[in-house]
Amino acid sequence: MKLLSWNIQWGRGMDGRVDHARILRTIHQLGDFDVICLQEVAVNFPGLPGSRGEDQVAELSAGLPGYTAIYGAATDVPDGRDGRSRFGNAIFSRLPVGQVWRHLLPWPAELDVPSMQRVLVEAVVMADIGPLRVMTSHLEYYSQRQRESQIDAIRRLHAEACAMSTRSLSAEEVGGSFEVFPRPAQALLCGDMNFPATAPERARILAPFTSGEPGFRDAWDVLHPGEPHVPTVGIHKVDFVDRPECFDFVFITEMLANRLKVHGIDAATEASDHQPVWVELA
Repeated sequence: MKLLSWNIQWGRGMDGRVDHARILRTIHQLGDFDVICLQEVAVNFPGLPGSRGEDQVAELSAGLPGYTAIYGAATDVPDGRDGRSRFGNAIFSRLPVGQVWRHLLPWPAELDVPSMQRVLVEAVVMADIGPLRVMTSHLEYYSQRQRESQIDAIRRLHAEACAMSTRSLSAEEVGGSFEVFPRPAQALLCGDMNFPATAPERARILAPFTSGEPGFRDAWDVLHPGEPHVPTVGIHKVDFVDRPECFDFVFITEMLANRLKVHGIDAATEASDHQPVWVELA
């Protein structure tokens, strides 16, 4: 299974142009991916710099035929014209998709810093290596406290999923809203975490679980133990970091670590203010 994760900044490149054809072209040039996780995908949000208010889920879906599109809006606000503006994350999968969840993450009030609602999009995909949960998110940039709260929530959701992974289906539940679909313990968490690799938030994600649930490993560390992370922001000049850093991660549960074969980063593209990252499991 090949998976790509990329914060596309609503399709806005380093030249200030919103160009989803360029985003799609870059993805196709990088490889043939089974699952594509994108952060900062907007629908009807003309207030974003360079945007015309495109339905970006529809535009990206048109360029990814054969993929199931799963969109989770974190921000959902009136557009001032009797419509809605939405901003969030998307998963595109050409693998069969099981149950899907859209989890709003905690948003503790901090009136002295800018912040926005954040979301974790989760989907079970049926890969050749077995079913697994794919989760993608985009954590708060301005507040470490909010990031830590969001990480704690993601860990709780993972623990809940692991507890549900052994639940069996009764005959009474078949075909109804109580029907139980597979929710495997093995999982992959990716996205723009908005902290560098040296930050305590990364250790918080990687901490062991007290009840024995499978913990997370940093995919980079699995293949490059002891080596500094390759940067994913600041390679091209941006105003939110003062030097190149790794903000974009792929975390995998322990049993998937021995299946990890590739961890790639494209440092060249200027189609967004972040660089795409990808992994291959076999």
